[in-house]
Amino acid sequence: MLGDILRQAFLAIAERVEQWLDRIDPGTHRRIKGLRLVTAYGIAAALGALRDVSLGLPDAAPLVTLAAGFALWASVSEARTTRWTSSRDLVVLCVAAAVGAAVYALVAPWLDVHLRAGGEWILISGAFVVGFLRRYGVLGAGVGSQLYIGQLLGYTTDLGPNDLIAIGVAMLIAIVSAVVPRLLTGPAEQPIPAPPLAPVVRPRFGSPELVMGLQAATAALIVVALTSALGLIESAWGVTACVYVVTGTAAATIERGRRRIIGTLVGVPLGLICLPLAAHAPLLIWCAASVAMIVYAMALPERYDVACGAFAFTLVVTLAVAGEHSLAVLVARAWETLLGGALGIAAALLMFPLREAKADVTRP
Repeated sequence: MLGDILRQAFLAIAERVEQWLDRIDPGTHRRIKGLRLVTAYGIAAALGALRDVSLGLPDAAPLVTLAAGFALWASVSEARTTRWTSSRDLVVLCVAAAVGAAVYALVAPWLDVHLRAGGEWILISGAFVVGFLRRYGVLGAGVGSQLYIGQLLGYTTDLGPNDLIAIGVAMLIAIVSAVVPRLLTGPAEQPIPAPPLAPVVRPRFGSPELVMGLQAATAALIVVALTSALGLIESAWGVTACVYVVTGTAAATIERGRRRIIGTLVGVPLGLICLPLAAHAPLLIWCAASVAMIVYAMALPERYDVACGAFAFTLVVTLAVAGEHSLAVLVARAWETLLGGALGIAAALLMFPLREAKADVTRP
């Protein structure tokens, strides 16, 4: 009797999950991309961990993190429909991430010696290019994002000039790891292009993309200044929230910021609930993180809140598996994202706000 009840409950849940998947991802194309993201990350991490690959490097410690990060986020940003164009963009995106990491590795020590400033100040330039390079279409937006991701990875792994060779090796690993899965998915993956930005009223100066870059950079500057004054635990999370909530119009930024905050406030507690498993069942945690990244890829185009929740969950549990057990650090993921999202919204509303152009209706 109990077995029949449990079986019926399981079938009902499975049916609801299938209906939700079909509603959010008709045709399974995004699920395939999600599997590609996980595959690219796994291949890069495995190749970077090989002793023969890291042999001879001055410092091979950041190699796995860099290679896996370059490959993963290049695969996220790429949105072409053919093998050739996708492969070309993936190569460019991996190179862009390596350039961002190299900039951090070269500039951060100089800032520390001459200005007594932390490496988080470099992230402000990355925040600007994420918005500004959107003027060059899908690839430009991806390159801007990858430049920032490279800087962010450089900040989290504390890169320096001695790591330039490791950055180059990580770039080559990432290219192979990202391109091979895309070649295998072929026509089964048909990415849905992002909807075009709503036409906006021309700002007082420059272009809308320039204003978006300035808005994100200004919000990021405030986060970094607060870090210097108050000592935020992980300022990079706040800066990242600033960077990715700013979009084409002030109204869209408000909606995007709201969704990012809601998703993070759901995903972080779910990740914290799973922390006991990190020490006793790390394989199970990695499987859960992989499923979450597939959900991230499926939800990203239309359900930004679900995507942010999935990524927040992934970040918390993978940090725990990697040895980060400080509750203050893990919870900071939520409240610093809240801070960064609020600052991004404020910058979009107060600093040359971009408004959607009204339709030109001719009266009879």
